[in-house]
Amino acid sequence: MAAVIRLLSPWGFDRFVRDSKAALMGASVEEFNAAKEKLGALKKDPGNEVKLTIYALFKQATQGPCNTPKPSMLDFVNKVKWDAWKSLGSLSQEEARRQYVDLITSLVGEEAPAVAAQPTGSTKSFQTLLISTEDNITTIRLNRPEKKNAITAEMYNELIEALDLAGKDDSVITAITGSGDYYCSGNDLNNFTKSPEGGVEKMAKDAGQLLRRYVKAYIDFPKPLIGVINGPAVGVSVTLLGLFDVVYATERATFHTPFSQLGQSPEGCSSYLFPKMMGAAKASEMLLFNKKLTAAQACEVGLVTEVFPESSFQSEVWTRLKAYAKLPRNSLALSKQLIRAVEKEKLYAINDAEVERLVERWLSDECMQAIMSFFQAKSKL
Repeated sequence: MAAVIRLLSPWGFDRFVRDSKAALMGASVEEFNAAKEKLGALKKDPGNEVKLTIYALFKQATQGPCNTPKPSMLDFVNKVKWDAWKSLGSLSQEEARRQYVDLITSLVGEEAPAVAAQPTGSTKSFQTLLISTEDNITTIRLNRPEKKNAITAEMYNELIEALDLAGKDDSVITAITGSGDYYCSGNDLNNFTKSPEGGVEKMAKDAGQLLRRYVKAYIDFPKPLIGVINGPAVGVSVTLLGLFDVVYATERATFHTPFSQLGQSPEGCSSYLFPKMMGAAKASEMLLFNKKLTAAQACEVGLVTEVFPESSFQSEVWTRLKAYAKLPRNSLALSKQLIRAVEKEKLYAINDAEVERLVERWLSDECMQAIMSFFQAKSKL
């Protein structure tokens, strides 16, 4: 039931508030009615959170701010729908129409590339990623927008394989980004709720081996690797950024590593790279005390290379990457490998140490209790 009664997600709302500001005017009634027809033609279920967003925007667009009595606490479905509508506050009907139209248009547009979710020249397809190669850029797009691109074991394995393919193809650079409004919300904590075959110890050991391979894929990646951070980033998606060559972020991105909050410890070589990058005190605020950084703050400490306005983020970043991709392929690759070779063995050792500590953490009562508390708090929403 908890999955059904989630509150309104930023996946839908924040993005379309942003777009409405850019447009500075509402959608026409004709556009609104056309979007309603498009909604009925969707082939893929967008998920409960997005459907809540659609419902709330529709009600706001047709009736204005929420003006009905709050349903009973026992009426779970209608209560969460009421909460979603109520959360839109005083948003005007014109703005709600525009956000509704933009959301439906976005969902329809995202179904098209999903058919070709494979690298150019490859027959390999992925369940959790969209891969494309164009203009000498291979793009790896995390594709679980309904779950804020939270990483499952399947996605870890697919990312390892996708990085291997991208490292060997004819592209000049590789970019990683996310579908929807989130870049990545970190590990899918449902991974910890499954009944493991072979016991908890084996589950922790297997997870550690998978994480070690995953981080190693970034350490060893032979070409320039660019992070295109299109929204909030959490956990391992943040700690790995120290292994990217360049990181571009939209101004509304945030960077959060709540390890101690969940009874865990850093990974992605961040225990070494973050202090080196931003200084010990700033790194400790993030890695020990769960401080969430804005995009501007992340840029100040060196975690992000440059921050772009939300309204021009996609156009500016991809224009720049297309220019980079015209540079000589071998020169870029060999130069990147020279830079990485200086510390590669050290990074291997740090990765091993971090994984060993994490396996210990996953088996600890402290970690188990923290994760249980997280799910208990989540179920109350």
